[in-house]
Amino acid sequence: MAKLRSYLRILKGISILHWKFIAIIGIVIVALYVFILRDLPSPAILGNSSYPQSTQIFDRNDVLLYTIYGDRNQTFVPLSQIPVNLQKATIAIEDKDFYIHGAIDLRGIARAAVSTLFYNQVQGGSTLTQQLVKNSLLTQERTLTRKAKEVLLAFATEIVYPKNRILEMYLNQSPYGGTAWGVEAASQSYFNKHVSELTLSESAFMAGLPESPTTYSPFGAHPELAKTRQELVLQKMYEQKYITKKERDDAIAQQLKFQKVSDVIKAPHFVLYIKELLGKKYGVDVVEQGGLKVKTTLDISVQTFAQDAVATEVAKLKRGHVTNGAALVTIPGTGEILAMVGSYDYFDTENDGNVNLTTAYRQPGSSIKPINYALGLIHGYTAATPFIDQPICFPNPGQAPYCPKNYDGRWHGVVQMRQALGNSYNIPAVKMLKLNGVQSMVDTAQLMGLSTIKDADRYGLSLTLGGGEVTMMDMATAFGVFANQGYRIDLHPILKITNSKGKVLEEYTPPLSPIFGKKVLPPNVTFIMSHMLSDNDARQPSFGPTSELRLTNKFVSVKTGTTNDFRDNWTIGYTPQYLVTAWVGNNDNTPMGSVASGVTGAAPIWNEIMSHLLEGKTVLAPKQPDTVIGKVVCATSGLLPANDCPTRYEYFIKGTEPKITDPGKQKVFVDKNTKELAKPGQTDNVEEQERIMVTDPTGERYCVDCAHPELATPTPTP
Repeated sequence: MAKLRSYLRILKGISILHWKFIAIIGIVIVALYVFILRDLPSPAILGNSSYPQSTQIFDRNDVLLYTIYGDRNQTFVPLSQIPVNLQKATIAIEDKDFYIHGAIDLRGIARAAVSTLFYNQVQGGSTLTQQLVKNSLLTQERTLTRKAKEVLLAFATEIVYPKNRILEMYLNQSPYGGTAWGVEAASQSYFNKHVSELTLSESAFMAGLPESPTTYSPFGAHPELAKTRQELVLQKMYEQKYITKKERDDAIAQQLKFQKVSDVIKAPHFVLYIKELLGKKYGVDVVEQGGLKVKTTLDISVQTFAQDAVATEVAKLKRGHVTNGAALVTIPGTGEILAMVGSYDYFDTENDGNVNLTTAYRQPGSSIKPINYALGLIHGYTAATPFIDQPICFPNPGQAPYCPKNYDGRWHGVVQMRQALGNSYNIPAVKMLKLNGVQSMVDTAQLMGLSTIKDADRYGLSLTLGGGEVTMMDMATAFGVFANQGYRIDLHPILKITNSKGKVLEEYTPPLSPIFGKKVLPPNVTFIMSHMLSDNDARQPSFGPTSELRLTNKFVSVKTGTTNDFRDNWTIGYTPQYLVTAWVGNNDNTPMGSVASGVTGAAPIWNEIMSHLLEGKTVLAPKQPDTVIGKVVCATSGLLPANDCPTRYEYFIKGTEPKITDPGKQKVFVDKNTKELAKPGQTDNVEEQERIMVTDPTGERYCVDCAHPELATPTPTP
């Protein structure tokens, strides 16, 4: 009670004036909280890397291909990776007493005030700590409230973090022009190099940007100001004894070489393909703001060469109404993508150059035939199996009969599988599919990687001529099975992904041998297939002895493919080291005017790229499996030779080699006038003669030494 009375006496003693003073103090405190302290962010945010960071995509040799970001292109690098010259240049031009003063620099504020008031030169008095706070925690508005928050947060920041950490955060979180925030993004944008690679001259330029990135931009309205600012930075460094006079003069004399385009993208189709893969797996927000570092399998030197090869050949074909081309280079044994050229020019808006033809659906033409013939080898047919290539039609229930024709508009009599495949004759391939069954080919294509070949009911016998749609990526996977001795290795475009904290999210270790893949074909089948596809003599009737499919003194297996309507032209070839797929055509699917399979179009692109890859390298022929044997056979029937039949050497899977001797001439009835085989049931004007006869696996018989006028008369190609 006594204490209460004493408090009351004290209150009575306080004058009205004192009460007003206390009220004002209270109002100030409340206002300070309401307008400044209440929404004040924590300086702890500065160091937790919570700000958005860009995702960087690199090639296999750590060359930056592209940076993905949302509003800011920003990548964190530790102070140890930032050149000392850039650190010193920044301090020299922005805050020369950074390591001496505290959160604010009273002398700097005084200098700025004098310069502004008496010399009419606006000069900032903020410390690096204040600038860091302003850029990362506050807005850029010019108000007393914002300035008060800046000062309070600067003091708090200096308490929480040491000077080196503040400098590191400043260099990583300051704007350097456009969407580039931080020195790493800026270095890539202006010089196309990592910040750690900057010279003194380049570092001085970079240090001068944050004060006014737009004013000092080399791409702005007054690019000369960028050089003036750089020279001022170098002069400040010299005055503050960071560099010698010679270093200053040499740096000033060095010509700054900026990128022509500040937002450059290398291998655009590949980069956007990677971005899509990342988005599906990690989400768009993580890709644009999570600071991922993605090391891909691409080799930018191979990519550049392939891009030039495609562009050069497409330019030659413009008059033949060929407006686009594409190429894919992979390592078949590991699935690594070395180059992805999705079109001849990504930036060609007139012809939809941004469409990626390596992932688009196109018809493969005859390039799909090796899968059909490989299935035939599995079923017991051989590279010496004879097929009769003459006019034929196949029943097509509910529709007109299917009457395939050859690419050259001619018929070729008896041809064995090796020659039929090498010359890409259509009639033997259709017969092979008839024997194999469409469903079996669909199943085999699926196993080998052709994911779009699914429903057998959609296809007829034209499937072996390219009647189904595929992607270049899938074709590379499928042909990789041949290169890998029967093992399927899916394509792997990414080697390693790490997050902004350096944690490895995923990593691909390429297998040392293809046997780590999935075995989908027997090695004896792939050996014979690769041997047939490498046989330049076998394909000589159609392509000649020195076509674009031949690489001198190199064992290379290759297959062409052109659709009957001339909308797609392919060449796919491989060695154990490389697999190259090339395509030409038109995005709008209109027919090409003058592309001859294997002579122009995709083949020259393939040849140029493969020749470049194999230059100076030894290419060994595939090792012959123990289950493969060689035999001399009759060059017509494929049987064991006898009498006077011409012979040749062929490889066989053990157990499928011929065991019957060629019977030689046989007695048959021949039309005496036409000298052709008598028609079934014909009795008039016939006589029995001895002729060389061949029967193919479909049961069709053919007289080799009879007259065949249809073989010399071209039939128009549909």
